[in-house]
Amino acid sequence: MRLDKYLKVSRLIKRRTVANEACDAEKISVNGKIARASYDVKVNDIIEINMGRTPLKVKVLKVVEVVGKDGAADLYEVV
Repeated sequence: MRLDKYLKVSRLIKRRTVANEACDAEKISVNGKIARASYDVKVNDIIEINMGRTPLKVKVLKVVEVVGKDGAADLYEVV
């Protein structure tokens, strides 16, 4: 799954276009490297989001195309 879509599905970022813009602005890194929106997310990837005051670092637990609001938090764990 593309990085921008994963960020939207997991509800880490509200909209896919915002996730895409964050990747273009180099505010998203995966496994310590700046990632593009087209990066293919895999289980155990560490995603760091540097938007706002505090950076958010999460570990990918599952990659699912469709998930409900309640199940979105099960896709990752905060590191």
